[in-house]
Amino acid sequence: MATSYSTTTTTTILLLLVIAFFSFYQTQAGNINPNSVVLGLTRSSTTFTIPKPSKYSRKRLSQVSDMIEPLRAVRDGYLLTLIIGTPGQVIQVYMDTGSDLTWVPCGNLSFDCLDCDDYRNNKLIGTFSPSNSSSSFRDTCGSSFCIDIHSSDNSFDTCIEAGCSLSTLLKATCSRPCPSFAYSYGEGGLVAGTLTRDNLRVHGSSPYITKDVPRFSFGCVGTTYREPIGIAGFGRGVLSLPSQLGFLQKGFSHCFLAFKYANNQNISSPLFMGDTATSSSDNMQFTPMLKSPMFPNYYYIGLEAITVGNVKSAEVPLNLREFDSQGNGGMLIDSGTTYTHLPEPFYSQLLSMLQPMIAYPRATDVERRTGFDLCYEVPCPNNRFTNDPFPSITFHFMNNVSLVLPQANYFYAMSAPTNSTGVKCLLFQSMDDSSYGPAGVFGNFQQQDVKVVYDLEKENWISTNGLCSSCNLSGTT
Repeated sequence: MATSYSTTTTTTILLLLVIAFFSFYQTQAGNINPNSVVLGLTRSSTTFTIPKPSKYSRKRLSQVSDMIEPLRAVRDGYLLTLIIGTPGQVIQVYMDTGSDLTWVPCGNLSFDCLDCDDYRNNKLIGTFSPSNSSSSFRDTCGSSFCIDIHSSDNSFDTCIEAGCSLSTLLKATCSRPCPSFAYSYGEGGLVAGTLTRDNLRVHGSSPYITKDVPRFSFGCVGTTYREPIGIAGFGRGVLSLPSQLGFLQKGFSHCFLAFKYANNQNISSPLFMGDTATSSSDNMQFTPMLKSPMFPNYYYIGLEAITVGNVKSAEVPLNLREFDSQGNGGMLIDSGTTYTHLPEPFYSQLLSMLQPMIAYPRATDVERRTGFDLCYEVPCPNNRFTNDPFPSITFHFMNNVSLVLPQANYFYAMSAPTNSTGVKCLLFQSMDDSSYGPAGVFGNFQQQDVKVVYDLEKENWISTNGLCSSCNLSGTT
């Protein structure tokens, strides 16, 4: 689903979440049984500091040298399967490079998602029950993860209120339970829960080899707003999954399958973490990652131009490749945002370049209904879509790196064709008019069928050595 990149919430929603959360918290004191729902949307964490790695993340670096997990496309993102607890409980979560916290839905009837009617009938069910795991326990105030989750305020305040003395907090020895948290995402999404530790089972260098990661810290969430399924945070913060597993010194890579395979249980593509993610990257072109002084946990790159057909756009605004004195700007790479967002007036300039190059009639009724800006009626012989002659779109990143987007990554069919005609829309969107945060976002839709590498040791991003339709785990496409 299309979303805007913003961080607005309302007092009413916050009050509803607090009330609902404490209702869940009281239930958690008794018996907890699993239940779940599913998600989508843009997300951006409220915490941006990078605490020092905990002793557990350093320990896990030697335990998990490489990791391969399957990713599966759904309608607006990519799902990663987590196996948590003893015995293991299977939970599907979104892979999100635009946040840190990994969280899963907890509770049975007590789990509640506000404003999630669009997902009520979705069959991607899977929740976590701490009471059904012999290795589950609540994280404590002495944990660096507890400090991080509450770092948007004075990180000691909540634990002082929980009864920790200042001396135990300074020594990181307070054993009192870490207080409940609220964690916000873009588009106003919000989750409330408690930090929990448990065993995480991952696949090693082969899908047939598994390794157990003890004491993995994650959010056990009982109430959400617009976030009906869990999220695996892949940012640089101490809470993120790569950080806890020790992969921030190495990197990860993925090959997002095309959305035409969405909800197909039999087709998945690999997520590589560790040495295998970057070992084959010697002959690839990379653009340098930019370091945001405001949001150091996330991945930024610099966009220099966009070419439409053979016409190169005017140079993009400076804020798409550098930061201002407060740390605003840059292009955020966010697998949790569906579509790429570009700032005005650059976005409108891109539209004005495209329109004269396309001879198909506009589907204005579809534009009004979907909110997309350019939709066209295209011929479909025998009611089959073809590779229509839309102009090519090429992104030019810093360090002379160019990425030619596959056509299905920007003009996409809105529905099945009828009467030998179908409608395709341009799936870019305008950035919210705000000077705060990133100037643009590179979403997951524009990353499909392209091999992407996060080389975190060399601080480089993106492979441009061709498409990757052949890299799904089942061996077929």
